[in-house]
Amino acid sequence: MSYRHQEYLRQIKRKRLIVFSLQLSLLISLLIIWQLCADKNIVNSFISSSPKRVIETIVTLHNNHNLYPHIWVTLYETIISFILSILIGFIGAIILWWFNTMAKVIEPYLTALNSLPKVALGPILLIWCGANVKSIIIMALLISVIIALTTIYQGFLNVDINKVKLIKSFGGTKRQILKYLIIPNSYPIILSTLKLNISMCLIGL
Repeated sequence: MSYRHQEYLRQIKRKRLIVFSLQLSLLISLLIIWQLCADKNIVNSFISSSPKRVIETIVTLHNNHNLYPHIWVTLYETIISFILSILIGFIGAIILWWFNTMAKVIEPYLTALNSLPKVALGPILLIWCGANVKSIIIMALLISVIIALTTIYQGFLNVDINKVKLIKSFGGTKRQILKYLIIPNSYPIILSTLKLNISMCLIGL
C-alpha cells in the first residue's frame, strides 16, 4: 500500500471520527438544553418531560420487569409492519410499472392518500379493529405503504429510458426488462425506502 493511499485512508477515518464526534456533541448539547429548560420551567415538563424523568421511568420499568416486554412488543410490531409495507410497496410498484394505464388512473388517488392525515384515523381504527396489535400494525401500514410504493415506483420510472429501448431492440421481453434492468438499477432507491420505512413504521406504532 502506497503512502498516498495510507494517507487517504487516514483522512477518511479522521473525517468519520469528526462527524461522529460532532453528532454525539450535538445530541449531548440538546439533552442538556432540554433538561435545563425543564428545570427552569421554560418548557412544561409535564408535557415535554425531561431526560432525567425519561431515565427514571426506564429504571422504574426495569425494576418492575415491564421494560423488556414493552420493547419486545414494539420490535415485533415494527418488524411485522416493516416487512409488510416493503412487500406491499414493492409488489404494488411492480404492478403500477407493468400496467402503465392503471398507474395513470391510480396516481392521483395515491397522491391524495399520501397527503391524508393518517394519524387522525387512529380513533376510527380502534373502533373498527379494537385496541390490539392488529390496529397498531394497520396504522403503521397506512403511514408507510404509500410512501414505499410511490418512492419505489418513481425509482422504476427514473431508470434510463435509452437502456430500456436498447433491451427492447434486442428482443427483450417486459419481464426481462424488469428483472435485469429496472429492479437492479433501482437498488439505491429501494435501500433508501428501507431506511425511510423504519422511521415511518415507528411513527405509525
